[in-house]
Amino acid sequence: MTPEQLSALVRAVVGGAVERGALSVDVPADVVVERPRNPEHGDYATTVALKLAKQAGRPPREVAEVLAADLREQPGIARVDVAGPGFLNITFAQGALGQIAVDAVTAGESYGRTDALAGQRVNLEFVSANPTGPVHIGGTRWAAVGDALGRLLTASGADVSREYYFNDAGSQIDRFARSLVAAAHGRPAPEDGYAGDYIGEIAGQVVAAEPGVTELPAAQEQERFRVRGVELMFAEIKTSLAEFGVVFDTYFSEATLHASGALEKVIGTLRERGHVYEADGATWLRTTDFGDDKDRPLVKSDGDYTYFAADCAYYQDKRNRGFDRVVIMLGADHAGYVGRYKALVAALGDDPAQNLEILLGQLVNLVRDGQPLRMSKRAGTVITLADLVEAVGADAARYALARASVDQQIDLDLDLWSTQASDNPVFYVQYAHARIASLLRGAADLGIDLGTADTVDATQLAHPREVDLLRAIAEFPRVVTAAAELRAPHRVARYLEELAGTYHRFYDACRVLPRGDEEATATTVARLWLCSATATVLRNGLAVLGVHAPERM
Repeated sequence: MTPEQLSALVRAVVGGAVERGALSVDVPADVVVERPRNPEHGDYATTVALKLAKQAGRPPREVAEVLAADLREQPGIARVDVAGPGFLNITFAQGALGQIAVDAVTAGESYGRTDALAGQRVNLEFVSANPTGPVHIGGTRWAAVGDALGRLLTASGADVSREYYFNDAGSQIDRFARSLVAAAHGRPAPEDGYAGDYIGEIAGQVVAAEPGVTELPAAQEQERFRVRGVELMFAEIKTSLAEFGVVFDTYFSEATLHASGALEKVIGTLRERGHVYEADGATWLRTTDFGDDKDRPLVKSDGDYTYFAADCAYYQDKRNRGFDRVVIMLGADHAGYVGRYKALVAALGDDPAQNLEILLGQLVNLVRDGQPLRMSKRAGTVITLADLVEAVGADAARYALARASVDQQIDLDLDLWSTQASDNPVFYVQYAHARIASLLRGAADLGIDLGTADTVDATQLAHPREVDLLRAIAEFPRVVTAAAELRAPHRVARYLEELAGTYHRFYDACRVLPRGDEEATATTVARLWLCSATATVLRNGLAVLGVHAPERM
């Protein structure tokens, strides 16, 4: 019996008490059950009686006694104690706890998935690096965290679309094009341009693809380098992300907003709503009416649209596509962006608290030999995704970046994350899975028949270390749901490390395979199911983080 199943059972018991007139309350939509700190207090506890007491007009302990009496009659429940002011401490029957292992193995890849967020349509935008250079380490963190969050939301029942917005319009693209032209002619980069070996590489690819491009008139030459250079740069960005295991459902071009007239249309909508005005030759959105610290320009005095105008059109486009929640992941240097974005959402008639969510992430520092790394030879000024993957591998990089809360700055020690030792968290978790895979291969070599979910005797799993492991496995669905709701993939990583430790302690205390001429027993088979259940959870948890679960290490 999992915590979710117990919660549903307690709720059903409340409903039964209401139906027969033993309690006069509204049946709660959800009942919270938690593991008590002291194992002697049972497997799970709930405060439902305390929460219903006022509505029932009765003392909490009296309500608890009514519910306890009914719970004691339920299959799978061994004992129910009323403690303190009205806590219900619930102890499972031995087989009910062991059944958790059977359920996890039987569910396979679906174990841990819930419908907690069913019905939500979420547009999740992350990375969105300008196509003017490789993905840097900050964008790499968002790639790892964003992809993990998308997997979490999906596992919790939400309908999620992962989106990459690339700014292929505006001044930064002009600077990129001028930098490519300069490199093609062997000149230094413009003062406001981009440097790094990659600029020369892309310029060379443009020249190879269009041999006469450097002989065109200046304006045409720059345009060809702009178009072809952005194509090449973005293709490289997509390739590096795909090699990192991150593929987006939609790659959205800013230029399409300009070409489609979406900017004019959204400004017209905002004007109709009475939030647009003209001043100093420019067109402004009165965002101060919605909590922003100052009004924001939509069209500059020279007639060019601002980036903010494109933001308005882009948000409206997402909503027009049917997404009810827009989630955007940004670096901490964009903190000032939050107020104006909430204002534009409100100005368009939406509720920022319901339709918008902006997550801000802190910086990542790479450390080697105790010293910070600050330069990438190819990028010239920043550490890139490719640099990190080359240093520690994609699995370790993804795990390391998703393991910390996004509001924490990371000092990522490359020496630690590249070692195959228990101090390396991803190795520790992956090793637990590989160890179980080896054990199961050994069982198969010995010809041990694991039987079926109907034949395994789950009551054999009564050792304290087995109970600890069963309880940990039971928590996985709740961990996934909480991590999704809190936008916190790091909770899954920390849980997996705790699970791996719990498994290692179980393995040290409980012999699984028979020795010598010993025959496999019912306990042997039950423990193999428990090991397989642990592997299932490790595998599913690592999959949520986009990390492989190796069979051998």
